[in-house]
Formats: sequence, structure tokens, C-alpha cells
Amino acid sequence: MSRVETRLRNNCACPLINVLKPYKHRVLRQHPIHHFIVDFYCHSLKLVIEVKGDSHFVEMAQAYDERRTLISESYGLQVLRFTNQQVLHDFEAVYMEIEALSDVQA
Repeated sequence: MSRVETRLRNNCACPLINVLKPYKHRVLRQHPIHHFIVDFYCHSLKLVIEVKGDSHFVEMAQAYDERRTLISESYGLQVLRFTNQQVLHDFEAVYMEIEALSDVQA
């Protein structure tokens, strides 16, 4: 990992990072799957969590995200996608959705 990647990773302001660290299921950040890297991955739940920034709302990026979802699902993984706005301004709802999925799969 380059110095720039390390600095970006360590300085991320995403509140999911701090909440998922002590989570009852181990959640990895920036985990490789196939030929891409997902934002968060939980092996025990077979769950991918993606946080989408503004660049993901253009048509080409949406097609790429859909392709990544299909590839992840082909590995038997479930994909949850949230926007930056959801994570920053409605974090409780985001966390509750993740927690509900955890309770169903437990």
C-alpha cells in the first residue's frame, strides 16, 4: 500500500469505521474481492458494505457498481450500499440496517 493510500485509509472520517471496530462480528476495511476493493467486508455474515460518494451517481459509475454487486453476489455475498449522506446524517438508520441483518443471520 502506498503512503497516500495509507494516509487516506487512516484519516477517513467515515463514522462506520469507529463503530464497526468493536462490532460483534469482525469487519475488515478495504478488503479485496475479485479484482476490486470493497469498503467493508464481514466474512461471518458474508456481507459487503459499500459507502458511495458523489462520483457513484454518474451513469458509468452506477453500471460499474452494479457489475461489482453481481460479482460479489456470485461469491454468495450480500451487498449493502449507503450514501455518504446516509452515513453522516442518518447514521442510526444505517447501523440499524446492518444490525438487523446481523440478527437475522445469527
